[in-house]
Amino acid sequence: MSTPKEVLSQKKLKAKEELSAAGFFKPLKIYVGSATCENAAGAKEIMKIFETQAGKKDCRDFYLSKKGCVGRCNLEPTVEVYEEGKKTVLYVKVNEKEAEKIIDKHIKVGK
Repeated sequence: MSTPKEVLSQKKLKAKEELSAAGFFKPLKIYVGSATCENAAGAKEIMKIFETQAGKKDCRDFYLSKKGCVGRCNLEPTVEVYEEGKKTVLYVKVNEKEAEKIIDKHIKVGK
């Protein structure tokens, strides 16, 4: 029978493996706001644009995820770009054209 500490260690290891398999530990992460009001403002379409770029040869590898409410309905949809070693960048009022610009300039080139 396992001790509580061993059970906890096993759960921790399993969680790390699942996060790793999902790509969570990649140095570049993109979070698209996806709360109800953000979805109403067009976040689902923005998410699809980023999904189409994932894995493309001309695009840096990144982890993509949805993000909950940030409490700023007047700034939605939002896209947050986290890059290891750099300040996090929050883009607001992102439309499809702006999403393409974020991909071309920030994700592909790193500016």
